[in-house]
Amino acid sequence: MKILVFQHLRVEHSGIFAAFWREAGHSEHVVELDEGEGIPDLENFDMLAVMGGPMDVWQEEAHPWLKPEKAAIRRWVRELKRPYLGICLGHQLLADALGGKVGLMKAPEVGLATVELTQAGRTDRLFAGIGPDIETLQWHGAEVSVLPEGGECLAANLACPIQALRVGERAYGFQYHMEITDRTVGDWSEIPEHTASLEQALGAEEAARLAQTVAPHLPVFRKTASRINDNFFAAIGG
Repeated sequence: MKILVFQHLRVEHSGIFAAFWREAGHSEHVVELDEGEGIPDLENFDMLAVMGGPMDVWQEEAHPWLKPEKAAIRRWVRELKRPYLGICLGHQLLADALGGKVGLMKAPEVGLATVELTQAGRTDRLFAGIGPDIETLQWHGAEVSVLPEGGECLAANLACPIQALRVGERAYGFQYHMEITDRTVGDWSEIPEHTASLEQALGAEEAARLAQTVAPHLPVFRKTASRINDNFFAAIGG
């Protein structure tokens, strides 16, 4: 499959999924929107993956590329009805572009956390063989507060009631990070906005130890990501 990837910061890429996709013979075409790269003809691609970033969905004046990105997501899901995978900001953009609502949380959710599959999530083919409790890495200060039309919540926790969602049959969003590798925490800790939320949520000392805290959990994260990836492509026929 030809996979179109929207990125909003070079260090927030498809991570471990890129390795899975290469192994399966799929190809990635990455568009770095924050660097001014244009959105190509959507018709030429089979799947759209939208990654994270330090900006928020409503910051269209500061990041004018958000408007065409949302229009592309809306067309992709509503008109072309092709497979969509959104992570963190990509999850929020899916909701916002299709008429849902995204807003600030009372406090950022950063670090290790568990999410629980909803009843809909437990029966969704994407989570076959997973859960009902999923260990995750969180790093966000905004959340989807209202689902878009046709949206269904698949996972939740007390900090954030919409941790995963599906729109229609082929568009999925995940607030938490499944794509991480052993370099992710270190790379993201260099981003001022991410460092601020990290220290606000965990305190300076725990924030400085996050990479070491996360490291023992990476094999479980990889196993879950691999299963989600396999289920996703099985569901979309890829």
